[in-house]
Amino acid sequence: MVIVELSVVPLGIDHGFSKYIAKVVKLLEEKGIKYELTPMGTIIETEELDNALRIIQEAHELMFKAGFKRVYTVVKIDDRRDLRMGMEEKVSAVMEKVRGG
Repeated sequence: MVIVELSVVPLGIDHGFSKYIAKVVKLLEEKGIKYELTPMGTIIETEELDNALRIIQEAHELMFKAGFKRVYTVVKIDDRRDLRMGMEEKVSAVMEKVRGG
């Protein structure tokens, strides 16, 4: 199971990133990728690292296709192969401990 935090930032505009981030979200939906949009990035979940890396590249390239000449992309990858633990399970494990479990 691979969980990725992805932040794609097109450089050269002062404001109005949301319409460009929406392009990334539409890409994820078209590909059937499980995701969670956050204020600082997007979390995606896939079965294999190769698939995650392809999605990251496509999301990055979307900004160039939108006309930008420079794109800053930040990626964090959690590739766990010993246990199947998705986004919800990771959050639930922490919250259980917060509640005293």
